[in-house]
Amino acid sequence: MRKLIYLLGLLGVTLLWSCTQEPPSNPNSTTDITSADIQYHINYLASDELEGREAGSKGAQEASAYIANEFKHYGLQPAGENGSYFHEFEVIAGVNKGQNNKLTFDIGGEQVVCEADSDFSPVSFSENGTFTGGVVFAGYGIEADDLKYNDYDGLDVKDKIVLLLRYSPEGDNPHSDFNSYSALRRKASLARDKGAAAVIIVTGPNNDPEDALMTFKYDGTAARAGVGVANITGEVADKLLASSGKTIEALQKQIDDGPAPASFALENVSASLEADVRDDRRTARNVAAILHGNDPSLKEELIILGAHFDHLGYGGSSSLDREATGQIHNGADDNASGSAGLLELAQKIAAEKDQVKRSYLFLAFSAEEMGLLGSSAYVKDKVTPMDQAVLMINMDMIGRMKENQLILYGLGTSPGWEKLVDDLNAESDFGFELKKNKDGTGPSDHSTFYQAEMPVLALFTGIHSDYHKPSDDADKINVDDEARIVKFAYAFAKNVDELTERPQFTKVESTERRQSRGAFRVYVGTIPDYAETDVEGLKLSGVSSGSPAEKIGLQAGDVIIKFGPREVKNIYDYTYALQDFKPGDEIEIVAMRGAEKLNFMMTLEARR
Repeated sequence: MRKLIYLLGLLGVTLLWSCTQEPPSNPNSTTDITSADIQYHINYLASDELEGREAGSKGAQEASAYIANEFKHYGLQPAGENGSYFHEFEVIAGVNKGQNNKLTFDIGGEQVVCEADSDFSPVSFSENGTFTGGVVFAGYGIEADDLKYNDYDGLDVKDKIVLLLRYSPEGDNPHSDFNSYSALRRKASLARDKGAAAVIIVTGPNNDPEDALMTFKYDGTAARAGVGVANITGEVADKLLASSGKTIEALQKQIDDGPAPASFALENVSASLEADVRDDRRTARNVAAILHGNDPSLKEELIILGAHFDHLGYGGSSSLDREATGQIHNGADDNASGSAGLLELAQKIAAEKDQVKRSYLFLAFSAEEMGLLGSSAYVKDKVTPMDQAVLMINMDMIGRMKENQLILYGLGTSPGWEKLVDDLNAESDFGFELKKNKDGTGPSDHSTFYQAEMPVLALFTGIHSDYHKPSDDADKINVDDEARIVKFAYAFAKNVDELTERPQFTKVESTERRQSRGAFRVYVGTIPDYAETDVEGLKLSGVSSGSPAEKIGLQAGDVIIKFGPREVKNIYDYTYALQDFKPGDEIEIVAMRGAEKLNFMMTLEARR
């Protein structure tokens, strides 16, 4: 864990940044929502100094201190833990190799000991433990009925160590029909479901003539494969195959020329793999502040304003620029822009503290990029009771408006939302080209609050060519248009504050079944709980209204452990299971609800 030494005053009021100085407040700040103030906040939050604000990093801690210090200057009260502005929670930021990785082979009675990091390496999603068994070669480890190709046809792999080639018979061609079957996690999952003890992966010479080990890297999730997984060199693979009179090069050519499987059990060859992969656990923190309302009958109700402040650090597996390894990803639009908007709203509303009727909760989330972990933790930990929340406004990527278009989500989550939006937009200061979505779910923090049955409104200006790249910098933000957007959010919040009746929450029947990058043919309507990384299975944070999942009775908190014939140990298993079926298929789903095991039958619907 990277260490940031910081002190909190006993009452959570005195904040020290980097132990020596307070975060740099803007000496020219005004209580109005201005382009200049927005630019100031973004310039700091998206500076190289904060190193991309990865959750749990020093830069993210400094960003959170900056936000807390601003809240304090505005006169807002702490709404974190123990009287502070902070709410801490644990994240897994990566994985590291432990000290106990070992791989040995018994080849016809001869012991071959492999050297870690030169002959072999564990793969980052390997299960930990010791795995032993006879060795079988299963080609590329692909079973694709639609392509009439099956490396496992007639091959018994139960309790065996399965040797697999990386990629597919068509190499690493991204347009190959085999592409969706080629992911290493999918291969490991398939081998596990067939009873394998472990998987050993080798890159064939057609794909890597230099015979290098794969880079050990975190792929963005802590989910383990359920079997041991290691990578060996082609040289080691050839030692295993020598007694069979084969080489990995010859086998790869034989398979690719078909393509046709060439799987077989290796005679008198066994393996013992000891895998030791350790989570890099860190403490991240949200920032929370509150302004109490004045109306005796309404002040217990909450209007929540939020934005995430974390980004990707140095890129990692989420970077969309594969040439940018090790470069700082500043995340000016994603989401220093939303954080700046939150600060502007906080400052303006705090200056009007005597006029507010309801209470306002200001939340800056960390670990959104890891799967909405910060907002999920804040809601689950009940740091501030949410039963009286009447609105959550979320701002995520609001700094790169194009052609005056503002994208809104959540308009169906309360009956009056769409009319209020239209009425506000008709005013001369706005006049946005609105792209309106009724659904309250989506890939940002408003989804957490919608699943907790709160009306939401999310603001977004769209994806651009700098998204998740080092080029998402402060000088590209359109601060004038962002100021208009923040004023729009302010006007919406103030109008809700003036309502005499509590806004009604409405669950939206999802009509959008967007085709995702995995080209799934089926629609289920489950909403994963990404914050639950230590659960074996797929835990649900909710289900979409009107979806197949809702129709059969699945609900928030259920943990899916089987989907059709596939065991589900993590979200990857679930994703691969979805790819196995077509609309109209009827399948059995097994889920845990607490200690109770439940069986459901679902008819899969088409994804449109």
